[in-house]
Amino acid sequence: MLTAPVLTTNRLILRSFTLEDASDVQRLAGERDVAATTCAIPHPYKDGMAEKWIGSHSKGLKNGSGIVYAITLKDTHESDGPILIGAIDIRIDQAKKLGELGYWVGKPYWGCGYCTEAAKVILSYGFDVLKLRSIHAFYFKQNRASGRVLEKIGMQFEAEYPRAAEKWGVSVDLVKYCIHNKTYNSR
Repeated sequence: MLTAPVLTTNRLILRSFTLEDASDVQRLAGERDVAATTCAIPHPYKDGMAEKWIGSHSKGLKNGSGIVYAITLKDTHESDGPILIGAIDIRIDQAKKLGELGYWVGKPYWGCGYCTEAAKVILSYGFDVLKLRSIHAFYFKQNRASGRVLEKIGMQFEAEYPRAAEKWGVSVDLVKYCIHNKTYNSR
């Protein structure tokens, strides 16, 4: 399986997912409150879904259309390594050199700054290594915690899209934030 380069921060190790992470993904992402914050996470999170999702990562890495990282705690270990707490990814439009940031963190780890810390290192990787021109992200308007993450990493409000997505049969508003390479590198 093709793997992404490992990224580290003061408290985190970002690494490729392995099939051994599947039960933790199902447990963390499958929690209704986590699934409610994203377009892509289903609920209930059925057996086999995590393995299928993890198995899809190498295709994006290989063709340059995206990179998905497991967010793990650096100083906490289970028998098989650092504890998985979430995921962060960047989907890439190679032709336009644009990236779209996405993430989720398990509910027990909310409010600890882990998502902001992971997002900062992903921005650096996107601009400094992948040479992207800009990176944007969307969040459900009612999920202000996600909006605060984007603000903390220097992204700026770009647009609001009323009823642009559907979650569990309900139309939800999306908010878009963006940061450009020149803005990021001048900080």
